[in-house]
Amino acid sequence: MTRFMMTLTVGILTVSTALVAGLPGMRGVDHIGLTVPDMTEAETIFVDVQRCEKTMSFGPFHDDEGTFMQDLLEVDPRAVNEQITLMRWGFSSNTELFEYNTPDQKTVAMHNSNIGGHHIANYVDDISADAAYLKDKSLRSLMGPLTINEGPAAGQSIMYFFAPWGLQMEEVSYPDGIAYEKDGSTVLWASHAPSK
Repeated sequence: MTRFMMTLTVGILTVSTALVAGLPGMRGVDHIGLTVPDMTEAETIFVDVQRCEKTMSFGPFHDDEGTFMQDLLEVDPRAVNEQITLMRWGFSSNTELFEYNTPDQKTVAMHNSNIGGHHIANYVDDISADAAYLKDKSLRSLMGPLTINEGPAAGQSIMYFFAPWGLQMEEVSYPDGIAYEKDGSTVLWASHAPSK
């Protein structure tokens, strides 16, 4: 092997190791932040419908003269973060809700197909019962529940619905597992809480 090839190989291995190593000490998702138009309405959806547990609320935060809000969060310097509320999803992750009041605030309907599009999916035991519950709550939902019968996601049932302000959410269920898991791959969801 030539000196050039050895140098190139070492360089590629170094870059590959750096990419695989990632953030030192990373353990998992702590929370995902969402901005909502009205905290009271959002709490109703997250607590009463999604069965999250409200863990804490605090705020407001603002800087009437300086650039703290811009420097920390890259929002308008006069932005007011009226309230921050943390919601716990069962024994999984958390959602951090923000209610902002800003001079440049926009209301934009975000679709999954847009760059930056997003939705929140939560696992449910009985997706048909969940569909009936959402209908009873008069929440807009799309087609479904849809059961996937082919490919690596076979065994999964899904259904999308919307919070009143337009946040897209998804219900997911696969009580008998998903086809890809038969190869011994990482399991997406465990149907029981991890042991302590």
